[in-house]
Amino acid sequence: MTADRQHTLPPPPDEPPAVPEGLVLLRTKAELDGYLDAPAPPRDGGPRPRTGVVMTMGALHEGHATLIRTAGSAVGKDGRVVVTVFVNPLQFGAGEDLDRYPRTLGADLEIAAAAGAAAVFAPSAAEMYPGGQPQVRIAAGPMGERLEGASRPGHFDGMLTVVAKLLHLTRPDVAFFGQKDAQQLALIRRMVRDLDLPVEIAGVPTVREDDGLALSSRNRYLSPPERRTALALSTALFAAAERLAAQQALSARAETNPNARARAEALSRMGEARAAADAAAVASAGHGGADAVRATARTVIEDAAHATPPLVLDYLALVDPADFTEVPDDHRGDAILAVAAKVGTTRLIDNIPLSFGVMP
Repeated sequence: MTADRQHTLPPPPDEPPAVPEGLVLLRTKAELDGYLDAPAPPRDGGPRPRTGVVMTMGALHEGHATLIRTAGSAVGKDGRVVVTVFVNPLQFGAGEDLDRYPRTLGADLEIAAAAGAAAVFAPSAAEMYPGGQPQVRIAAGPMGERLEGASRPGHFDGMLTVVAKLLHLTRPDVAFFGQKDAQQLALIRRMVRDLDLPVEIAGVPTVREDDGLALSSRNRYLSPPERRTALALSTALFAAAERLAAQQALSARAETNPNARARAEALSRMGEARAAADAAAVASAGHGGADAVRATARTVIEDAAHATPPLVLDYLALVDPADFTEVPDDHRGDAILAVAAKVGTTRLIDNIPLSFGVMP
């Protein structure tokens, strides 16, 4: 890790935040161990309570609350959900926003408690990395060098390192991560599989605001004009999904009407222009693939590049979720359409899962 990533976190506030009733706040690894090792209430010989973990960097919002509620439903009324709040310095590169990243532990505790968390583990940087930044780290490999990894070198190594540490410390049966960070989720699943870590990884669908913008702690940095421009991210994704749905609907019609090309030519000769165009679209349904879906999204993004303020594209990619490589035009199966861009000084990401060759 280069020297420009040798960040330190500000000291904790002098006054500890108020802890909501029914929630346990844990600040050290020893406290966490004590909490996890405490005997559970008698269960009449039943299985031990399941533990779910939700890892965050704080500044909790409704997206995090959804993760916590989903975790609570998964582990059941006899289980427990542990939320971690830690701004991991290993994930921030030169020029990124570690120093201004919001730290709102008091509000985070309120949100976690309201969503049903049993405990919050909120260690300091010194507690997590007592000898300074670790010399031994998890390497994300080739998938970690694409898209987000290309834009933020070393980011995924730092993310996987802290996730591995927190999985070890919290000892969950299942850990929950948002699908908004699709590449992060894919890499965590790969790490767990490759290293035989004894935990289930669950993905939770992206939570969006009423206008479609994906919920993010960084949304608070957007001015009203910047937010209007930022909506192009979700607009592009939804437009691409609609294009794919239309292509697949036409393909289904083509399968039931193999003579569509001849019908289109006959209708054209009869002067039935609209009906002829519809039949021609059915006949050519097989010509629209992944490239057409990509192009639909790119058109929206290119328009936003001329907005005030402009959207500055980092990447727009339609990738295989197994390795985050671009899919070919004739791709069949699952894919992720992912986008990253800056509006003003705020960098945002979004994505949507798609399925090619499968009718909705």
